Amino acid sequence: MRYACRVNYETLNVEARDDGAIVVVTLDRPEKRNAISRQMVNELHAFFDDLETRDAARAVILQSSSPKVFAAGADIKELVDRDRDDALLRINARIFRRIEEQPVPVIAAIRGYALGGGCELALACDLRVASERAKFGQPEVGLGILPGAGAVQRLPMLVGLGRAKELILTGRIIDAEEALRIGLVERVVEDPALEEAALDLARQVAKQGALAVRLAKLALNAAGRPHPGFETVDVLAQAVCFESEDKVERMKAFLNRKKS
Repeated sequence: MRYACRVNYETLNVEARDDGAIVVVTLDRPEKRNAISRQMVNELHAFFDDLETRDAARAVILQSSSPKVFAAGADIKELVDRDRDDALLRINARIFRRIEEQPVPVIAAIRGYALGGGCELALACDLRVASERAKFGQPEVGLGILPGAGAVQRLPMLVGLGRAKELILTGRIIDAEEALRIGLVERVVEDPALEEAALDLARQVAKQGALAVRLAKLALNAAGRPHPGFETVDVLAQAVCFESEDKVERMKAFLNRKKS
C-alpha cells in the first residue's frame, strides 16, 4: 500500500502495510553505507511528525535498503567538523530519544552492519530482529569520541554493565548469534526471512489494544530509564571529546583510509 508522504524524502523510503497499521521505513543512502547524516536526522523527525497525525498506525518497522549494512554510524565527514556546540545540540541523541518515546512501537529489522550511531539507532527501537548476517559494535572510542547518542545508557540496560563496558571500551564488533545470547537483540532469523519476521512481530503488536500498547510502552520506558542526569554526563563528555585534537586526527585518518 502506498504511504501518502507529505515530505519528499531523499534518504528514506516509506511504505504502509495492512491498511496503514504497519509503516515500513527504509534507510536509503546505500552509497554512504546509510551513514546517519544531518539530512537523514531531519527526515526522520519529519516522518515522526507526520506519523503522529495518523491514527491507523500501530507499529513501525525500521530497515535498510542495503543487504550489507543497516547503518554504519554517524556521517564521519560531518562529524569531523562538529564542535562542542554541535555536541550540545544532541543531534543524533534527540532523534533516537524521539524514537524511544514514540507512542507507536518501533521495530528494527537489522541486516548487515549496525555500528556506532547505527547500533545506537537499533538500541533506541523497542524491539530488534536481526539477520544471521548482522554485526553490531560501538567503535567510537577508536575515533576519539564516545557513543554519546544513547549507547552508554541503553546498552547496559540490555546486556548488563560489565558486557556494555567491554563492548564500548574495546570497540569490539559482535555477530548476530552473540548479540542474541547477550540480549542485544530479541530474535535472529535466516537472512531471506528477515522482512517477514519483522512484519510478523509488527502484526502481533498491531493486533493488540492500541491504548494498552501505548501505555505499556510508556510504563516500561519509565521503569527502565536511568536518571536523566546521565544524559547530561553524556552530552558534556561528548562536547569535550569533540574539541580534542585526538578526535580530529583519528577521524581524518579514518577518512583517509577509506579513500585509499
